Amino acid sequence: MSYSYLFKYIIIGDTGVGKSCLLLQFTDKRFQPVHDLTIGVEFGARMINIDGKQIKLQIWDTAGQESFRSITRSYYRGAAGALLVYDITRRETFEHLTSWLDDARQHSSSNMVIMLIGNKSDLDAKRDVKFEEGLAFAQEHGLVFMETSAKTAANVEEAFINTAKEVYKKIQDGVFDITNEANGIKLGPQHQGGGGGGQRAASADPNKAQGGGGGCC
Repeated sequence: MSYSYLFKYIIIGDTGVGKSCLLLQFTDKRFQPVHDLTIGVEFGARMINIDGKQIKLQIWDTAGQESFRSITRSYYRGAAGALLVYDITRRETFEHLTSWLDDARQHSSSNMVIMLIGNKSDLDAKRDVKFEEGLAFAQEHGLVFMETSAKTAANVEEAFINTAKEVYKKIQDGVFDITNEANGIKLGPQHQGGGGGGQRAASADPNKAQGGGGGCC
């Protein structure tokens, strides 16, 4: 299937917040409760439709461990959108958002759309970060905000698709230079598109996706 645009995304945040689970839920419509930790970077893709246009999302799921931060930084370049994820049941993952955001803004295009995600909303009884706190952080830093559950799929579609809508709006407004692939946007259909289903692979090279991947965080 051909597509009008390809958008590159990156998913960032502390280890264990559910980044890989969000990607798997979005691309494969399933939840895998037990995962190995993501080593380096994993990859997924899915086709969506915005304003009647087919858009392919190419999503890079990064490792949250500090030892992989240098690898993660190389993926900020060339990303049109980012999902910045914390775990609503672990306050320290929320407190580390400023560090992740500083990293993202230092190493990415100034036009990159960043969606703040409070994941694991199904564990409300164990909540350690209020919805209002997440919203306030997002408003302070100019981010879009949602709470999601990779387990129940609540708001997972909306998180990825609303990010794409913001990128698409910036294209329509002339904010993104779509002739410069460093902005994380490619014009189709000169590049062969994938199907409507999900694809997952593991890779340490942002220009190649090889192998098979597992990892929830």
